[in-house]
Amino acid sequence: MGSQGKEGVSLVVFSIVIPAFNEENYLGNTLDSLRSGMSKIPDLKGEIIVVDNNSSDKTAEVANSKGARVVFEPINQISKARNTGAKWAKGEYLIFIDADTQVSPELLGLVLKKLKYYNCGGGGSTLVFDSNRNQIFFGSFLPKFWSLISIVLRLAAGSFIFCRKELFVESGGFSEKLFAGEELLFSQNLKKICKKKGSSFEILREYPVVTSSRKLLWFSPFQIFLSILIPSLFPLALKSKSLCGFWYRRPNHKENKNDHSNG
Repeated sequence: MGSQGKEGVSLVVFSIVIPAFNEENYLGNTLDSLRSGMSKIPDLKGEIIVVDNNSSDKTAEVANSKGARVVFEPINQISKARNTGAKWAKGEYLIFIDADTQVSPELLGLVLKKLKYYNCGGGGSTLVFDSNRNQIFFGSFLPKFWSLISIVLRLAAGSFIFCRKELFVESGGFSEKLFAGEELLFSQNLKKICKKKGSSFEILREYPVVTSSRKLLWFSPFQIFLSILIPSLFPLALKSKSLCGFWYRRPNHKENKNDHSNG
């Protein structure tokens, strides 16, 4: 199963790309969970690329200390950070993960099996929050509702997306015209390419990713509601960074650290 070069040197089969803007408090745990998963797939060599998206904290230092390859993207935009990571990727399979998201070894193994053996061109996974923060609607119902939409419409959440690199290139990657919601457009484009090539696009349900619920503390329920409502009614709002603060705002260092410790 292992991939070897002409001189017997193991080649990178998959690349995990993590866009990271001021993520020092969450990134370490994310990288630890990925390393654990990768250690259980010794016959497929992988790499982790952390895209430092112009952070002002110790994001790059944390990534380096955990053995990730760090690349720098000066323009603070999620889609641009993901695209930059993909350009540096050596693997034939790409897996995009948010810096505050935990991926189980079982899910990582399943994704690689799908890509390598089952003619799967790409897809995503259902998700759960690490805590509902005592908010029944936004903390418990919303992630379940999103997972249902994800399965029915086959749309990958930005916290976890995977694909073949050749299809990523053909799709044009993530739209840099958008400051949020770029994963939905990417899913649509990738599904069309997969269909044309006779490959599947799958939303995996077996092992949901666990993503941080920190924004339930950072924003009020009304602010969260508006962050969903405005793009739904006015999709062009996603082209304005000032209207996408929900995806870019970070609390100060002390607040962020407390969010994580109280998680």
